[in-house]
Amino acid sequence: MCGFDRQKGPGRLMAKGLTLIVIGHINFILGAIVHGSILRHISKPSGKISTEYTVSNIIAVTSGLLSIASGIVAILVSRNITNWKLHVGLLVSSFLNTLLSTACCVGLLLAISLTIKADGSALMQGCNSTGMPINARSPINANCPFDTTRIYDTTLSLWFPCTLLSAMETGLSVWCFIIGLTLRGIGPCGHTYLKEQLEEEALASTSKRDPDFVAPSQRLIGHHSSHA
Repeated sequence: MCGFDRQKGPGRLMAKGLTLIVIGHINFILGAIVHGSILRHISKPSGKISTEYTVSNIIAVTSGLLSIASGIVAILVSRNITNWKLHVGLLVSSFLNTLLSTACCVGLLLAISLTIKADGSALMQGCNSTGMPINARSPINANCPFDTTRIYDTTLSLWFPCTLLSAMETGLSVWCFIIGLTLRGIGPCGHTYLKEQLEEEALASTSKRDPDFVAPSQRLIGHHSSHA
């Protein structure tokens, strides 16, 4: 992490930001598909469906949106590396996204575990039929307000990539958070970098105010040249 510098650091940060945006979009789309094709039909106000299914899906969609926002902030920081307000924005967004992505990953793992353990029986609790099958993999047909064909396999096939993407969002957000600390001079790698940044900003601002200003290093070179 101490290798973050002005030459390679901004480019790496921009790449991580673009990756966050792409992953966030994919996770949001997958969460929307799960809700639109499955949970929208079985998540009833009567409470027949387990709340962890709905909660985990809502967190997945929200995590995708926050990952997109975090990626945008990371790209802005990479283009304005000395802006302290953007540093704070990167710290806040990446920290919140780390928490939410971690919660999303844990929630999805819980939902997957419960679904596999019960053979998808919770996915069928929205069916209004006395002949409802014991689990979603039963060949017995049920009178359901939705298509029960492959509902078990479809749900798991969407939840597994969502879990993987949430884990990737967590890792990228942690990386961006550490970079934010580094830019603000917090941590073992931040002090030297921040000191260099402040010195460069001071020289740049002084040069703009006074066109005749000469940096101390240039004065020293000129002094030696005159003596020579």
